[in-house]
Amino acid sequence: MDLKEKIKELALSKLTNPAHFLVDAVVSKHKPMKFTLIIDGEPGITIDDCASLSREVNEVLAELIEEQYSIEVTTPGLDHPLKLKRQFQKNVGRGLKVHLTDKSIVHGVLQKMDEEKIVVEVNAQGKKGEKKVSEIPFEEIEKAFVTVSFK
Repeated sequence: MDLKEKIKELALSKLTNPAHFLVDAVVSKHKPMKFTLIIDGEPGITIDDCASLSREVNEVLAELIEEQYSIEVTTPGLDHPLKLKRQFQKNVGRGLKVHLTDKSIVHGVLQKMDEEKIVVEVNAQGKKGEKKVSEIPFEEIEKAFVTVSFK
């Protein structure tokens, strides 16, 4: 098992709240080594949640890694694509920008999702105020981002 997988496994074991989940773990190759854990949760993540996970992971890593390293525990920002189906579920009702594998882009509001697809309500082209529903299978999604509207 490589270092990234060990870090993921360790972080998952320390996430005791079932509403919290690990989105990704990044291990930098630069010196000093840096571990970034990206976590999310249905009710949201607090700074205390991040600090607690950082302390718990560090306690174990300090015994395993002799060289210098740093740990960053953070939440995914708006510039971080949705990776897990749990993230899509958490963002039902929010705006979404979906990049498809055919290189097209869909903008709309995530209405619902299931194990196979997401359902996005989009403005019909050329028809002001008219909405249409697009069902997008997960295998056709290259990446998707939550969008924020300041209207």
